[in-house]
Parts: sequence; structure tokens; C-alpha cells
Amino acid sequence: MEASPILLVLNQAGLDTAQDVARRFSTARIHGLAGRVPTADTQFNETIEHIRMLFKAGHPIVGFCASGILIRALAPILNDKRDEPPVIAISEDGSSIVPLLGGHRGANELARILAKALSGHAAITTAGDTKLGVALDVPPKGWRLANPEDAKPVMAELLSGATVRVEGPADWLADTKLKRADDAAISLIATERHLEGSPTDLVYHPLRYAVGVGCARGCSAEELIELVETHLAEADIANGAVACVTTIDLKADEAAVNALAAHLDVPLRVYSVEELQRETPRLKNPSNVVYDEVGVHGVSEGAALAAAGAFGSLVVEKQKTENATCAIARTPQFIDADTTGRARGHLSVVGIGPGKDDWRTPEASRLIAEATDVVGYSLYLDIVEKHIEGKTHHNFPLGAEEDRVRFALEEAGKGKNVALISSGDAGIYAMGTLVYELLHRDEEFGGVSDAAKRVSVTNAPGISALQACSARIGAPLGHDFCAISLSDLLTPWEVIEKRLHAAAEGDFVIAFYNPVSKRRRTQLATAKDILLEHRSAATPVVLGVNLGRPEETLRVTTLEALSVDDVDMLTTVLVGSSNSRTVMRGDGKPFVYTPRGYAKRIDAPKPDADATQDNEPTTDPQPDEQISEDNA
Repeated sequence: MEASPILLVLNQAGLDTAQDVARRFSTARIHGLAGRVPTADTQFNETIEHIRMLFKAGHPIVGFCASGILIRALAPILNDKRDEPPVIAISEDGSSIVPLLGGHRGANELARILAKALSGHAAITTAGDTKLGVALDVPPKGWRLANPEDAKPVMAELLSGATVRVEGPADWLADTKLKRADDAAISLIATERHLEGSPTDLVYHPLRYAVGVGCARGCSAEELIELVETHLAEADIANGAVACVTTIDLKADEAAVNALAAHLDVPLRVYSVEELQRETPRLKNPSNVVYDEVGVHGVSEGAALAAAGAFGSLVVEKQKTENATCAIARTPQFIDADTTGRARGHLSVVGIGPGKDDWRTPEASRLIAEATDVVGYSLYLDIVEKHIEGKTHHNFPLGAEEDRVRFALEEAGKGKNVALISSGDAGIYAMGTLVYELLHRDEEFGGVSDAAKRVSVTNAPGISALQACSARIGAPLGHDFCAISLSDLLTPWEVIEKRLHAAAEGDFVIAFYNPVSKRRRTQLATAKDILLEHRSAATPVVLGVNLGRPEETLRVTTLEALSVDDVDMLTTVLVGSSNSRTVMRGDGKPFVYTPRGYAKRIDAPKPDADATQDNEPTTDPQPDEQISEDNA
């Protein structure tokens, strides 16, 4: 699913035009500058940062503003044009529509549609579109360019007036402005066969073939890839003419099958037992042994035929090695991999941080943008509301964590791309661990179905509450620290109390999660008493509430003055070690830090040149802060 287009409006002058576009495109949403566009679906304060965030998340951007604003915002982060979402600038009256980025990734076509709707002019500037009437580096759906690296020199020659020969059937080249000549030095070749391209020959393959495969569990990727490559070559079928790799859904997570799809750079599509059994009458090599094993009479042939459709046929019957089988089917039209079978299914476990867009990683934003479905506690979904418009929402109440995670995995098991939203870092007192626990459990013991166990999983880190709290107040986590949850819902209090004593005796800075609730009012007080046995009453304590959100509050107190009444479930509590310090600045605002001993190093005598300390590297010395970073 493509991300929804965002209509970016900076003042009232462009709002009418943006609203006209929004009425015509139901998935489009208006994002307006706060204070100037109060009726926008979403408001933002920092224009440049907001544009960059949308771009990194993959949203098509339609800016009702000067093109220079979009150019200055995005220029520093541009990288690969093949991965850029469309970016379009529209004059506030709608008369001029200028595609700035992603011309061949939908911007040019979107500009034409908008121009027609607004009775404006689409200022298409990509040379291939304007002079040649075709973008040779981006063929239409159903075709693949075998040598994209040669498209630029070929187009340069054609734009300079060179003629071209078109070889093979390719209807999409018929209505172009290309100058043709039988003796031209440049060729555009449409073929299903393997053919090497060159700086004078562009080779286009129609996507008419499906490769069906099966294999034993644990089959090596090399064995399966070699089998398929061998029979593609023997049949003189170009790798670029393969639309997809197909198999039974039982093999969705098979490493060799996924490696083959990656090797051919095509999607993996899987089919259920029922879908493959319907192909039995068309199989050339039905097998009762296979049926007894997996419930179908043929995996590789059946999967290839299922993708090729009713008019498809086998061009390579089942071939096998010791651990793998393959078959190849062809359709007279094209195979649309997006509409046949289903994908493996993917779950993104997304830590969104405390809530600020600025504190969410680009990876997290991208995974949310790519998802078709989002699952989460309703408060978390509200935080990212502007990024999940147009997606299917599955809201769960607080306390239904296991139901929430199981649902997300099962939906991904249906072939969907699901994002499970968690605040902070999903792997710290959050949903990440439950995802892997359910994947590990057997289904009869509360685990998930076999289909859910086969999904791919991405665990995207986020800024945790302890990181946010520490950064806001200074650097209290600058030395050894630990995190302890005071909730005894899942962990016996006796275990928590044992850990409290250990952390207190070890003189760790401590981050308390789940410090109190309506039911639990005594644990934090007990923790305070335990800590006071080992460190000063003046030990700094930081209380951070709603970090990164508009309601954020931050307060510094002492261990002696810490009161349960000052803390709720939205509070992160950082308790310093015996070395932590609170310092009041001239502006009346405090900061808290925990020194690491640099002052001692400054005062210490320097060692002899040929002496080596146990805690220093003997070669390639680096600053101490680089050596000991936890992610170094």
C-alpha cells in the first residue's frame, strides 16, 4: 500500500486550492502551519522539519507553496532518486503544477491528474517525457529493464537526435516520439530470452513467468538457486522475465525460498493447500507422496500454475535435486505479483519514542508508512494519528497486551504488513518481548498459529523514557545504571525487592518504570527506604512526566523528599547514585549529571611512555567515551 499524499499548506491563500484537491482525492490529508491554517487535518510548527519527516516516511508531498521552500527543505537529505516519493509544488491559485522529485515514481502522472482537475498546467520537465514521450528508464507495469545503468547514455543520445530500432513486440513503445530507423545504432529490444544489454542496447523483459518451488526444511539457498538458474538457462528464459517466486504457505519462512526471491529480485507469493489442490488437474507430475506429506499433489508445479492463471501453462515441468524442486509456468499476458497468492506477511514492532516526531527514528516512520494495518493501545495510535491516516486501525485497551500482540501476529500471518505500535522502545518493558515469547510458545500453550509463526519481523528501536528523561535534565545516566519496574503484576514483589537491594548496594543510578498505580501505592515508598539505607538523603531524583509531549513536566527533588503523591504511571523516576550531582545554573534551571571520573584522570600522573595500563587499548587509542559507548 502506498503512503497517503500529504497536502502541505503554509497560509490561507493556498487553503482553498488544497481543499479542492482533498475533495477529489479521498486519501489526501491537509497538513497546515499552526497559527496560519487552523482548519487543517494536522498542524505543524516547524515547516522544514515537518517536510523532511514526511519525505523520509515515504509520503507523496503536494506543497501549495513556492518550489524553493520544498527544495531548500529536502536538498540536504536527497540520496537515491529511485527511492524518492513524489514531491510536487503547486501555485496557491492552482494554475501551475511542478513535479520536483520522483517524476518517474508517480509525480509526473499525479501532476497531470492535478492539472486536469484544477484546470492548470503541469510543468513536466523530465526530458524523456517531454521530448521522447516515454521514460525509458522506468518501463510500464508488466515490464522490466534488464540494464538500467545504460538508460542514461541511451536517452542522452536520443535527446540529441539519434534514431532507434525497436525489436520485438512492445505496444507501449508505439505511441512515442522516438525517431525510428532500421539502420539505427541504438536498439530497444523486447524479449523473454536472456540477452545482454549495452550502452547502445536497452533490453526489456515482459513479466510472464512464475517460478514455483518446493524444498526440504533447511535446504541450502545455493542448492535451490542453482536448480532454478539451471532450468531458466536451459529454457532460455531471462531472469528479468520472472514475475515472482511461488510456493505453498508452509514454506513462507523457508530461508532458501526467500533467498531465491531476493536473488531474482522478485516478490515471494504463497498459496494455501486448498488453492494448490485446485491446480491438480493441470499438474504434469502429481505425487501421492507429496500429498501425504503436505496435503497437495504438487507444490512447485501447482504454485507456478496458480500464479500463471487459467491461461497459463508449464514450460518447465517439475525438476528436482536431493532437497529441492522447481517448475516454471508462462502466461500469454503479464503476471501481477501483487494480485496473485499472498505475501509472506510482515510484522514491524515499532517503538515511537515518547511522542515527539523529532524523537522518532526515520526507520520507525518508514515502517509505519509502509504498513497496511496498525495495532496498538489507543493512546499510542492517537500519538501517530497523522501518520496512519488511510490505514486500517486496530485499537486495544490498556491491559490487553497479550491479545494485542497475538492479534498483530495473526493479521500478519494472513499476508498483511502490520505495524505494532509501542511507546518508547518496544524492547524495554513493552511489546517486543511478548512478540518473541508468543512466537516461541507452542500454540496449545498460548502461542500463535503456524501461519503467524512464519511472518518476518522487524523490531525498530525507539527512544526510551529513561533516555528522554536523562537527556532533558542533563546526563544522570552518564555512568553505570539499571532499570527496574515496580509493577508486581507479572513479577513477584519478592523478586523486585531482591533487585532493589542489589541495585542499592551496587550504587547504580536507577530508572524506575511503572512506579505507582491506583492499586499500587506502597512499592515506591519501600524502594525509597531501601535506597536510603545505602545512599544520602540528598541524592538527586528526577521526575519526568509526559516526556516529549505538550504536557511535559520535569522536576528535580531529593531521595528524602520523594513522595508517592508526586508520581503516577506516566512518570519516569531517575534516582541518582552516590556520585550524582544537581547543579543550579544562572537562569535558575537545574541540571543533573553523574560524573565518570574524568576529573581524577586529569589530576592523575601520566604513565611512562612504554607502560600500558590494563584499562587502556595497546593499539589504535581512542577517546574513552568512544571505547565505552554501549553501541560501539
